[in-house]
Amino acid sequence: MRRAHILPVLLLMAGCAPQPGKPLPASVGATPADKPGSGSKMSAGDARAITAYHDKVRADVGVGPLKWSPVLAAHAQEWADHLAATTCRMAHRTQHKYGENLFQGTAGYYTAVDAAKGWETEKKDYHGGVLTESDWHPAGHYTQMIWRDTTALGCGEAICNKTLIVACNYDPPGNYIGRRPY
Repeated sequence: MRRAHILPVLLLMAGCAPQPGKPLPASVGATPADKPGSGSKMSAGDARAITAYHDKVRADVGVGPLKWSPVLAAHAQEWADHLAATTCRMAHRTQHKYGENLFQGTAGYYTAVDAAKGWETEKKDYHGGVLTESDWHPAGHYTQMIWRDTTALGCGEAICNKTLIVACNYDPPGNYIGRRPY
């Protein structure tokens, strides 16, 4: 008798960002201390964990911590739900209001923090200095995570066909060609 083997699936999409625009309202970075997961379906524990992981990665390069934003989390949740309800595949928004990182992996095997860990693995592909067309794409998730000017983070998650989709939004966005992440 043959047994079917289910292998975990992991997909990442490079982070993208809009051109600089007007700043968000002050409420974007505001988070009630007792509800860090507010704004999305992500549990409060997962919201704290993914924020803490981002902060660890940022501290490694001397960049300050992020604040959880319910506004960004709701925006990310809306997109994760859209992807789950339509194609069940990763695709960036065509209108880039915030920086965005996407992740897709086997539900129950991967978590939201695994998304951030996956994005961090691109550190090996970033060789310092200003971003160029040639070095941005392989390291775009990582450079969005560590972008010095980014101060707020919000993430959402959805499940489609046993696949976890994680979307995170960043404000102000990063990944501008010709600029240094930190």
